[in-house]
Amino acid sequence: MSMRSEYEAYIARQEKLKNHPMARCWISQESRYVKPFRMYGNLYYVGDDWVCAHLVDTGDGLLLFDAGNCGGGATAMLVQAIWEAGFNPADVKWLVLSHGHVDHIGAANFFRRMFGTRIYLGAPDAEMFRTRPEFSIIQESTDYMDELPQPDVEIRDGDVICFGGTEVRFCLVPGHTQGAIACFFDVTDGKETKRVGYYGGFGFNTLQKDFLMEFGDPAYRMRDIYLESIRKVRDQHVDIFMPNHTNNVDLLNKRRYMLDHPGENPFVDGEAWKKYLDGKQEALKKLMADPAQN
Repeated sequence: MSMRSEYEAYIARQEKLKNHPMARCWISQESRYVKPFRMYGNLYYVGDDWVCAHLVDTGDGLLLFDAGNCGGGATAMLVQAIWEAGFNPADVKWLVLSHGHVDHIGAANFFRRMFGTRIYLGAPDAEMFRTRPEFSIIQESTDYMDELPQPDVEIRDGDVICFGGTEVRFCLVPGHTQGAIACFFDVTDGKETKRVGYYGGFGFNTLQKDFLMEFGDPAYRMRDIYLESIRKVRDQHVDIFMPNHTNNVDLLNKRRYMLDHPGENPFVDGEAWKKYLDGKQEALKKLMADPAQN
């Protein structure tokens, strides 16, 4: 193959991507940059306008939840957001991955190689990485050198782990993936303490008929497992619902509200957690009753 034909093939791959239904997820990722901000006390938002990432200043190192999308630009955005929030990315000691999908693991290997960050992932998703890596959807990444991270610690149901001065209680909530995690921990502004709740994956894309058939679940058992996961954590006391994707809590509009109303914090909402989980439960029941999905 000549250099010219190699170049033409390269351009053809770019054009194919531009016409892909999910092109918006991979092209010009920097356009999704969100200026980082303090959500409450020692909890900061450092994600983009689609995929969330959160930073906790534990008093003895930084704890990062999720690592952004794979593909070009996403890791650079996350590093910039951490700097712009007033922290050094090199101080990220721990990275908790909500689940093992391509849009949440992007910077994991970079942080490990660059800063020695330890990676935490639900044990079932760690096993998926080893034995069924295609279900991570890593093959959708536009950076063909992206690799699945191997966790330093595999999280199991009921684990309680201390990250510096922050104690986090974990639950496995299989549904979106088998190893999705929920977790609960305290944050403080120095005067008051609030309880944070995090649910690591709500999407129904992995509960569609065709996906479950390929996954080897012809009875669609994962849908019932998802419902049980919601029931498992629904009644937890949560003051701040920490989202996995921005639409979980209408994050961008709430941030605008904060800017327009100094002194008010719409992220402190004791009903948001239960309300959202109840809504997902009802939406899933509708999907389960759809004849086209059975």
